[in-house]
Amino acid sequence: MSLFAYRRPEHLRRTVNGLLSNPEARRTPLYLFCDAARKPEHQAEVDAVRRYAESIGGFAHLELIRRSENLGLARSIVAGVTEVLQQHESVIVVEDDLLTAPHFLSFMNAGLSCYAADEQVGSIHGYTYPVDTQLPETFFLRGADCWGWATWRRAWRHFNSNGSELLRELRCRGLTRAFDLGGAYPYTKMLEGQIAGRNDSWAIRWHASCFLKEMLTLYPARSLVSNIGNDGTGTHGGNEETFDVELCQRRIDVQRIECRQNEAALAAVARFFRRERRIDKRIVRRVRSALSAIKSVAR
Repeated sequence: MSLFAYRRPEHLRRTVNGLLSNPEARRTPLYLFCDAARKPEHQAEVDAVRRYAESIGGFAHLELIRRSENLGLARSIVAGVTEVLQQHESVIVVEDDLLTAPHFLSFMNAGLSCYAADEQVGSIHGYTYPVDTQLPETFFLRGADCWGWATWRRAWRHFNSNGSELLRELRCRGLTRAFDLGGAYPYTKMLEGQIAGRNDSWAIRWHASCFLKEMLTLYPARSLVSNIGNDGTGTHGGNEETFDVELCQRRIDVQRIECRQNEAALAAVARFFRRERRIDKRIVRRVRSALSAIKSVAR
């Protein structure tokens, strides 16, 4: 298992404690990648992360990788996943702001084992969106995801770090609308932002790489991962409750299912994104209206 950390020691502590609640942790080797400080004012927090990292126990083995230069989130994850997959056939990937349920590792391991030989399956994912309908015990969606996931060496070789090539292929094949969930979420715009340097997302390139290869990701019925980083403390995080979920405390039963996208689950995820975007737009309108009223009074 690979865990990526930067400068949030308390978030990392919660993440590690969540992983240690999994009975499989003591049989799981942990590769902990600690990025170097990007700014001098980050050094004290980076040092605190590394001090805590040295004290971690409870896993089969701990390998601490201290970066000597700041790679940033995207380069750190791409390099770390690649390094681990040079030694192992599969990897479980967690960032330092993800809280996992007690059966997260069992789901990851069962999914990796069950679909190891299925070239169409690109990854296993632990987070499930809080949709408005009951989902099947496990289901597939096309593409990839980034909040607590696992993959194989055979799938990761399809990762394309060149966002321009990915966008060009999406457009040439007329896939941008499908990539955007029928217009429900602006994944294409996110990829354009990565190309232009407005974001440093490895995840959008991983998603696009898998989507173009028509690879699938396996999801659980209820979320085994919660993002605790949307509190304004992260370099790339926000401060929103849109994606908050209650962690599933029961084991998810992984049985072989047909390797095809679940259209009902896809529709539910698209509805979720459309609903949240409508709410966001209403909030923006209200804020703008309030600001206009304040300016009018000030005049």
